[in-house]
Amino acid sequence: MRILRWGEDRRFDEMRENLGKLAVFWIFQAVWVWTVSLPVTIVNASDRDPSIQAADIIGWIMWSLGIFVEATSDQQKLMFKNSPQNRGKWCDVGLWKYSRHPNYFGEILLWWGIFVAATPVLENAEWLVIFGPIFLTLLLLFVSGIPLLEESADKKYGNVSAYRHYKRTTSPLILLPPELYGKLPSWFKTTLLFEFPLYSRNLPQEN
Repeated sequence: MRILRWGEDRRFDEMRENLGKLAVFWIFQAVWVWTVSLPVTIVNASDRDPSIQAADIIGWIMWSLGIFVEATSDQQKLMFKNSPQNRGKWCDVGLWKYSRHPNYFGEILLWWGIFVAATPVLENAEWLVIFGPIFLTLLLLFVSGIPLLEESADKKYGNVSAYRHYKRTTSPLILLPPELYGKLPSWFKTTLLFEFPLYSRNLPQEN
């Protein structure tokens, strides 16, 4: 949809003129895809075919919920950004009212669902494929996902009181009602709900 609408993927603009950067980016993407899809690769390569178990059903439910949340939130944000009246605003509608990054929540959930559904087939060292969803989760939580977007949003809207209120009352990842999240103690948010200090280090301090 991005290509059809704008004719290009603007995330590559800075890389097109530097073949080295572009090569590193594509190699990293290949490693990312290979690592995250390890559970699927092992299951497809295995000749074991156990009967359907509870783990299969739980994994499929997690995957279905994850892909629904990710697709829905992406579509909601696209519609929000395409509306002229929302120009210069942050997205806080639909699922974005309950999470600052619902698309990442869906992405993480669906890959953990695939791993759970793969567990009935796994044996011995094959359990190391858990590194796939762990890698994705850590990447989105600490490297190329939430930290970069939080930094960008803080720089754009950090001096807007409504944005600061949205950030205080909206979960960074897991979908939760703002009324509940806003009342939780900071230690609880940091320990169990991924509200890490690095997500606010670029937020202007209140006087």
